[in-house]
Amino acid sequence: MSSQRFAAGMVGSGNICEFHVAAVRALPDVRLVGVTDLDMKKAEAAAAKWRTQAFPSLEALVAAGANVIHVLTPPSAHARVALEALERSCHVLVEKPVAESVEDALAIDALARKKGLTASVNHSLLYDPQIRRALDLVRSGSLGQVVSVDILRGSEYPPYEGGPLPPHYRDTGYPFRDLGVHCLYLLQALLGPIEDVAGRWSSIGGDPNLAFDEWRALVRCQRGLGQMQLSWNSKPMQSQIIIHGTRGVLRVDLFAMFHSRRSATPLPKAAERLVNAFTDSLQPLVDVPLGVWKFVRKEVQAYQGLRDLVADYYRRLADGGLPPVAIQEAAEVVRWVETVARAAEADHAAKLAQFPLSPRVEVLVTGASGSLGSAVVRRLVAEGKPVRAFVRRIPSSPLPGVEYCFGNLGDPFAVDRAVLGATTVIHVGAAMKGGWPEHLGGTVVGTQNVIDACRKHGVSQLVHISSMSVIDWAGSSGRGSVTEDAPLEPRAEERGAYTRAKLEAEKRVRQAAQEGLRCVILRPGQIFGGGIALVNGAVARKVGGRWLMLGDGGLELPLVYIDDVVDATLAAMNKRLHSGEVIQIVDNEHLTQEDVLVAVGAREGIVKVPRAVVFGLGKLSELPFGALGRPSPLALYRLQSALAKLHYESGRAEQLLGWKPRVGVREGIRRVCSST
Repeated sequence: MSSQRFAAGMVGSGNICEFHVAAVRALPDVRLVGVTDLDMKKAEAAAAKWRTQAFPSLEALVAAGANVIHVLTPPSAHARVALEALERSCHVLVEKPVAESVEDALAIDALARKKGLTASVNHSLLYDPQIRRALDLVRSGSLGQVVSVDILRGSEYPPYEGGPLPPHYRDTGYPFRDLGVHCLYLLQALLGPIEDVAGRWSSIGGDPNLAFDEWRALVRCQRGLGQMQLSWNSKPMQSQIIIHGTRGVLRVDLFAMFHSRRSATPLPKAAERLVNAFTDSLQPLVDVPLGVWKFVRKEVQAYQGLRDLVADYYRRLADGGLPPVAIQEAAEVVRWVETVARAAEADHAAKLAQFPLSPRVEVLVTGASGSLGSAVVRRLVAEGKPVRAFVRRIPSSPLPGVEYCFGNLGDPFAVDRAVLGATTVIHVGAAMKGGWPEHLGGTVVGTQNVIDACRKHGVSQLVHISSMSVIDWAGSSGRGSVTEDAPLEPRAEERGAYTRAKLEAEKRVRQAAQEGLRCVILRPGQIFGGGIALVNGAVARKVGGRWLMLGDGGLELPLVYIDDVVDATLAAMNKRLHSGEVIQIVDNEHLTQEDVLVAVGAREGIVKVPRAVVFGLGKLSELPFGALGRPSPLALYRLQSALAKLHYESGRAEQLLGWKPRVGVREGIRRVCSST
């Protein structure tokens, strides 16, 4: 074919677009015209990255010469974009799933036939080298008759940095649409047309932003049974297909790129098991290094199946042959994907309907599923106050007297919905794990969303729970007591994502206070109790039956029992503090690392690592991480901050709140120890 015959245009500049661009660029006789996206800035950034041109619309792409359109939008727009491209006399290659309804899929097929154009869908695993190898084995008959297939797939989605929710978090059925489609077309290829799919779903918590993070489906096909497991909890992640035949069983590992096979033999059963155990373990020893070698040599690349399908699609276009994947076959996959996804969506909607929101509520608590947030909610309920809890998932055991609002702090629409009608907002929510993207979304963007919603809806008071980690610990060492007037951390990035995010969040609340937001800022010390561990890395770590303690054990800890933090939080609310006051919440009894270990009964087996050794090892750790372009989690400055010899005070707590520890650290430790 001539270089002018096919010119490709990309509609949608998300992650998958990069690989479609690479696949097209690898074809010498196909010209890349450019990319378009509803978000023009996103399209322009993608075009600059891939050294192509951004266009404002599909119409503009076609006007510039595109006659093949790759539809790479979110699935909800697949049919609309594909039909528009076909109307403009363009061939189309649609990302999976081809549509979100059978009717839309068949409409694409009908219009393509009417206009004499080729439409296909990216069922890329059919072209994956490992799958093609497996399909060849099945077709050769070496496994006998295939009677069943198991597919095991783990996954995780990119960190959410805040802003409008991406589709995988916004749409309940998206995870099944995203991965279930791959499983179903593979089962269709191995076991024949699908006749029935029975799906199940549940929430465990691997990804708290997903309504359901465990999916199962039993699939009845014309020639046998298949089942799939999709998990956002199982670790390490896996992608395996187990093909059961009457003469053998084949296991395909798509992540590690190997096959392992067990065959029926005329040997005695015991001997057969030994032979199969040997052959089952031998093949991966060959396949894995061979796969790595091919990857290094770029004979196999990321998304190789997609690249090969795109190449075959253009080959068939040139030859006038049938498309790689017929739309009618893809429509049947859509039928069963939607059967499960829509049932899950209906189930989730019915559950959400059980949690209506009242037009007015006295108190909203964010982060209400965490240890501190849930303790605050329970106390408010005990005091008879109407309370709304903002959480990410539907609770398994809702607390009577609490109305629940669901969403992620990073999502401005969810936060706005939660704040609407609240008189007071107690903002406890923040990211507690993950890297900077998670902390940015959950803590920094989340706090800004809370500030914006409080302003918009005229909230009377915001009680913001900050952290004493925002203080310059290393710089405060030796300067006397650490009070609310201590300088803030000047090198937050070196302290870690938690400190960096909490500091930025507090700064935004302070700025909002200066601009008129009615708020108060509480900085609890090291909280324990209520599910929060007393003995953590700041105290000592259990290593091989011994307690490993950094330093001489005399480091003072800013401890505070969780019930006392709840007391302070409600006191701040009841006192109606609203001028941006910063108040530290720390017990007035100052225990050291060694005091805590003695209090919990750990008097023996304590190994103290001298500070000089700790700091030396921290400095050394920076070398290998620096070579990788990453900060060391044990960097010298971080250790110097963690081991700074400080004395903590909270004079403002008594002065402004009338707060003194009601339980105290000694009684708190007794309660913690008696409950374990």
